[in-house]
Amino acid sequence: MNVGHELLDVPLPDMVTKLALGIAAAQQALDQNSVETAKALSETEVDLQLAITQVIDENGDVQYHTHDPVAVSLLQIGLMPTFYQFAEATIEVSMDISTTTSRETDVRVKSEFEVGFSVFSKSINVDVSHNRKFGKEVQGTSRLITRLVPVPPPERITPELRIVDNRPSDEDE
Repeated sequence: MNVGHELLDVPLPDMVTKLALGIAAAQQALDQNSVETAKALSETEVDLQLAITQVIDENGDVQYHTHDPVAVSLLQIGLMPTFYQFAEATIEVSMDISTTTSRETDVRVKSEFEVGFSVFSKSINVDVSHNRKFGKEVQGTSRLITRLVPVPPPERITPELRIVDNRPSDEDE
């Protein structure tokens, strides 16, 4: 195998798909948690004193008049669930691939000559050996980084406060 083939074997599309699906599932869980928090805040009521009237008489004495408390939800008094969204996701893959190939050829030739009266002899020995080595080392690391940020709740979750004042005005008198 060559280095190019090794790099093609990295399942990057699979990693990106799994990251995206993981973020979608996590976002859905975060949104569901925020919805459950909003329900709990809307169902939990507290008695709230909406107004206290301060009356200063002609002698400068101060009196306070309270009105009956009103039961309001935590959502109505301004407690809001926190919503989050994934602002960033990063996949970082590092791969070090090294391959080595070596080839060794060793040739040994041994020759012997003998010369004598009417006799001639020649002896040649050839020894050939081949040695081929392959080595491959692959190291890889991967890292997944996500960043969550809080976002404001949807506008429609915030209750609108309407004030209806049925007291007679100075014009009515």
